[in-house]
Amino acid sequence: MFAMHANYQKNVFINCPFDKDYRSLLRPMIFTLIYLGFTPRIALERFDSGEARIQKIIELIKECKFGIHDLSRLKSKSRGEFYRLNMPFELGLDMGAKVFCKTNYQDKKYLILEKEPFRYQAALSDLSSSDIKTHKNDARTLIRKLRNWFVENGLQSVEGATAIWYKFNDFMSEFYEARKKQGFSDEDIYEMPIPEFIDSIKEWLEKNTN
Repeated sequence: MFAMHANYQKNVFINCPFDKDYRSLLRPMIFTLIYLGFTPRIALERFDSGEARIQKIIELIKECKFGIHDLSRLKSKSRGEFYRLNMPFELGLDMGAKVFCKTNYQDKKYLILEKEPFRYQAALSDLSSSDIKTHKNDARTLIRKLRNWFVENGLQSVEGATAIWYKFNDFMSEFYEARKKQGFSDEDIYEMPIPEFIDSIKEWLEKNTN
């Protein structure tokens, strides 16, 4: 018998690049999701060399009603560099769950992100009729797109994107100052494991949310 994950309705699968340049978007994304009452789920949430990554991805997809898929790294930056296929592959897995397992995942919802409008169509023409949102590699824009998408999908009584943006900056300022006092170097803070960063957000919100 199929057993739905206990937190399925609030789980959000994040499918995005893991390079250092994307960190400026990933952190506000995670903050916004937690602030809105959702649970971000990402492959970086745990590391086990004995675990096949594809199995981890499939498990996360099965446990999440929502999927955020950022395709902004589809195009290679320089000659000889390969473009990224992991993100469209994982998007296909997530969409396939809804298509082929309708009884269990008919309520799945997806937000596809890109840096620029229409660019993705050159690489994934099958998505040419799909609605996507663009963030222009700008964190404030990303927060607005995330907030509005969840409102469009039923979330109510939500603060505006600008208020969330200011709260994120307040958090990051206090987070950085506190970690420096604890002896963290800039590199330590930058390379902080995702679970530790998530715990820091939750702790801050508990103290700073009425």
